[in-house]
Amino acid sequence: MTSTVYDSGIFRDMFGTAAMREVFSDRNYVQGCLEAEAALARAQATTGVIPESAARTITATAASVRMDFDRLKADAENVGYPIVGLVRQLADACGPEAGGYVHWGATTQDIMDTAVVLQVRRALELVEQDLVACVDLLAKLAREHRDVPMAGRTHLQHALPVTFGFKVASWRDPLVRHLERLREMRPRVLVGQFGGAAGTLASLGGDGLRVRAAMMKELGLGERDITWHVSRDNLAEAVLLMGMVTGSLAKLGSDMMMMMATEFGEAFEPFQHGRGSSSTMPQKRNPISSELIVAGAKVVRQQCALMLDAMVQDFERATGPWHAEWVAIPQTFLATSGALHQAREMLAGLTIDAERMKANLGLTRGLIVAEAVMMGLAPYLGRNAAHHVVYDACLQAAGGADLLEVLMADPKVSAHLGRRELESLLDPANYLGTATQMVDRCLATPPR
Repeated sequence: MTSTVYDSGIFRDMFGTAAMREVFSDRNYVQGCLEAEAALARAQATTGVIPESAARTITATAASVRMDFDRLKADAENVGYPIVGLVRQLADACGPEAGGYVHWGATTQDIMDTAVVLQVRRALELVEQDLVACVDLLAKLAREHRDVPMAGRTHLQHALPVTFGFKVASWRDPLVRHLERLREMRPRVLVGQFGGAAGTLASLGGDGLRVRAAMMKELGLGERDITWHVSRDNLAEAVLLMGMVTGSLAKLGSDMMMMMATEFGEAFEPFQHGRGSSSTMPQKRNPISSELIVAGAKVVRQQCALMLDAMVQDFERATGPWHAEWVAIPQTFLATSGALHQAREMLAGLTIDAERMKANLGLTRGLIVAEAVMMGLAPYLGRNAAHHVVYDACLQAAGGADLLEVLMADPKVSAHLGRRELESLLDPANYLGTATQMVDRCLATPPR
């Protein structure tokens, strides 16, 4: 096994996607650093800080230079960061005249932070695409199964009837809000970094703020009013949102795992020959996608804690918390992409057993709609007295008797409700409340 599941040729597509791995690849990261250096040069040429000819050379070279990654690795291990080595290689490739203007007035963290923000921008685009797909798939399922009754469960016990469409709409609802959160947070998260050695842009004198504004315009990024070298809430927000996304997906996955259990048998992940099978038990069909979703969510939650820890940074440049982000951010987005991919695959081919749902509704022989009987009796006996009467009937029925017959035998009930009325009250399809209306309301509200 390799050092991480994200690098493994066996596990990597179970805990991530090729597209997200490319976003956080060394090649893409270094390209982001080079883009930041080129944008800085163009901004400084625009503001008259460096010659335009130098900016043109730096831009062209940054787009075409072939970096020596072995040399870059050695330099990074020696210095502690990759930018000194990167700047040296870029400057050498630019030649002595233009090379002397590479990284003018910048500090290592300016380039590294900006490159990470460029990665996060692309990562959020991929997350958004998968979230939209999951929201659409869930809308389709909720619409198709809007009226399919099933047992609603609280504390793992039968509670009241719901519909499968209601359950699916409740899975979808937080994902819609996560989409809104993602779109709303972009202006806060996608801000570039340029502050110089201690964040004051002192090396550029009065040109610093103009250069920063021009650089961010070149990169299509936002700009903070003040340098954020040690103010990491933007990146923490991005990671914490991924924690919420995967947390909501894990709720869905947890429900699915239980509904696939032999004793429930109400819904199943897509069938493929051999998928979810056991090496020893031929009958097994395990909830593989759901398990991977739940595992991915656990991984992301740990990175959320790490990012919160990394927010505690000392003075004007951190002595170590910054480095923790180098671990947390890639792993967060990789695990999130893996969970979203598993959810898309599962939701696209979900199998629903409506007959099993109906059979499970009848397992308790009417007990699941005891509240309906209580509310039917309440106008005659009062709510509390009706509760006690029906509670006693439920205790008798819990031994295996039919609740209808127990109720009919009780004169406190039969004096007010006849068999036909009780049969109607004990029909789960008649006690769905506004479940279907709420499904309709959810589906009528698209993500902003």
